[in-house]
Amino acid sequence: MRAGRIVMMIVGSVLALAGFAMVVGGGAAIVGYATQRDDGFFTTGDLRLASPTYAITSDHIDLDSDPGPGDWLIDRGALGTVRLEVDAAAAAEPAEVFVGIGPSDDVDAYLDGVGHDRVRDVDLSPDRVTYRRSPGERTPTPPGDETFWVASVTTDATDALEWEVESGDWTIVVMNADASRGVDVDTDVGIQLDWFLPAAIGLLVGGLALLAGGTALIVAGSRGVSRATEEPVTAFAPPVGPRTGDEQPARPAYPLQLTGHLDAELSRGLWLVKWLLAIPHYIVLVFLWIAFVVSTIIVFFAVLFTGRYPRALFDFNVGVLRWSWRVGFYSFSALGTDRYPPFSLQPADYPAELTVTYPAQLSRGLVLVKWWLLALPHYVVIGLFGTGWWLGWGDTERGEWARNGGFGLLGVLVVIAGVVLLVRGRYPRGIFDLVMGLNRWTYRVAAYAALMTDEYPPFRLDQGGADAAGPAAPRL
Repeated sequence: MRAGRIVMMIVGSVLALAGFAMVVGGGAAIVGYATQRDDGFFTTGDLRLASPTYAITSDHIDLDSDPGPGDWLIDRGALGTVRLEVDAAAAAEPAEVFVGIGPSDDVDAYLDGVGHDRVRDVDLSPDRVTYRRSPGERTPTPPGDETFWVASVTTDATDALEWEVESGDWTIVVMNADASRGVDVDTDVGIQLDWFLPAAIGLLVGGLALLAGGTALIVAGSRGVSRATEEPVTAFAPPVGPRTGDEQPARPAYPLQLTGHLDAELSRGLWLVKWLLAIPHYIVLVFLWIAFVVSTIIVFFAVLFTGRYPRALFDFNVGVLRWSWRVGFYSFSALGTDRYPPFSLQPADYPAELTVTYPAQLSRGLVLVKWWLLALPHYVVIGLFGTGWWLGWGDTERGEWARNGGFGLLGVLVVIAGVVLLVRGRYPRGIFDLVMGLNRWTYRVAAYAALMTDEYPPFRLDQGGADAAGPAAPRL
């Protein structure tokens, strides 16, 4: 496969992925516009603001305070209308409440030396507001006496302040109307955006265009993959020795075949820097895996409607798995060879190889569930021996469980093998066989989840450099 076609697929995948994100964002925005509006406003819901100080303020809200002549969006009203609804009667000790919006410099001068709380964070579920305290001993004058407010309301019941947003640096202030201590009020903040729906529609249309263009590039680029894979390739010949164990089986146990032949002579210390040497591969693989994900999404719909896996996309995705396995075998998935992996999606004369039998037909129904529901038990197993997530869960300071990181069995085994190689100059064969079994299990599940086969991956470790022959896995 030519480098130009690979670049075409990578660019197409990036465009398609960006387009997909735009489609999802635009669609969600349109749904939100249609279902989450109150009298034309998007609202936060009831939020209680309470402080023992003289005032509660927002952070500075800088809406391009120095606009240029072409910044039409920040003209008066173009950013929308803000509505602050206040309920002063809901407090434990009701008092007349003042709510105002003013220039930040004027608000800062008005509250200089006055004890007040500034809102630092708002959590709507549950209703929780955290503040940053600004201490002071000065008593402020009643806020209604000031003239710098661009919008304000004073009420002892329920009222709403509405303000057409304009450019500038603004601060919202909530106080008792008599400037006394102890502010307690229920609020509901809403915003009306006249441009929101056109922007959402534009985002959706633009996303569809990018998705279509990216998909076209992926399909055009992948046309050369299947032709390239038909070319004969000289198979790598494993070293001959008293222990073979790597003979090609007469019948595969699973449609994905993963092999790896351990070098007879491995450098003692090269594995310490292989992560650095493999960086060029890692960079390329990042983009190839983006293309892999996007092409698999396309395949999902192709299989759902036709029951067939497009051959060009199949060969490309197998090539990405093959490239990944070669880099992993060279580096920290196995450390099995010192031969630098080729920059190629195609079969090659290399100690590590991966092939997948092309499926003539795939189940349309299984495509809906096999990549998540049916593969879930395997994901759990792979999580245990592949990433060690079970070692990385703990109670955080907030009393919630979160992933803190971990080190899986595969990584431990490879590091042990590397240390033994460094000290004794040989790779323990038993560890190599087990590492191969763990990798083989992982790649089988990857092929199944990527819709390449309907045969369910077996729950077993087929150890050794060559895939063991055996009965076919059940078809689920």
